[in-house]
Amino acid sequence: TRCDHPSGSDRLAEACGQLGLDDDELVVNVQGDEPLVDPELIGAVATQLALRPDCVMSTAAHAIDRHEDWINPNVVKVVTDLHGTALYFSRAPLPWWRDAPAAATLPSPAPLRHVGIYGYRAGFLRSFPTLSPSPQEQLESLEQLRVLWHGNRISVHVSARAPGPGVDTPQDLERVRQLLQTPGSIPPRL
Repeated sequence: TRCDHPSGSDRLAEACGQLGLDDDELVVNVQGDEPLVDPELIGAVATQLALRPDCVMSTAAHAIDRHEDWINPNVVKVVTDLHGTALYFSRAPLPWWRDAPAAATLPSPAPLRHVGIYGYRAGFLRSFPTLSPSPQEQLESLEQLRVLWHGNRISVHVSARAPGPGVDTPQDLERVRQLLQTPGSIPPRL
């Protein structure tokens, strides 16, 4: 693919066209900053989209159990509705617990960490590059906000466990390298 795509979804749209995929085919993309994603999670994201014809995309999340992750801007949070459809993604601590003293503790129910994996319907994926970037996407640097901005829906699979640490900083990269080099240190599967 070309090297000038503004996002991974734009790059996938080009690949989708090159592969000649039918509009109803499902495409799942694991972002490179999630090297420890369980293959079962990939299947769960695909199944989630297949079961939700009202959504053009699917993704995954898990409960945040550490306050430092909740307030970390490198950890993307997602808020969903009653049916598991994304309402918003943010680098900010969402949802914000209004009555907690200086938000020193995690809200209940636990906030959700977004995992860098997406399922797409190929027809939607091909149209993604034609959608104008949203102000929120540009502010937060989160391409999935473009999807919501244009009135499309994203279904969220909530897994019981974290997929393993993502790589957002040089320190994260070193931590993952250590995990990969130490036998038996890879986090448990879903």
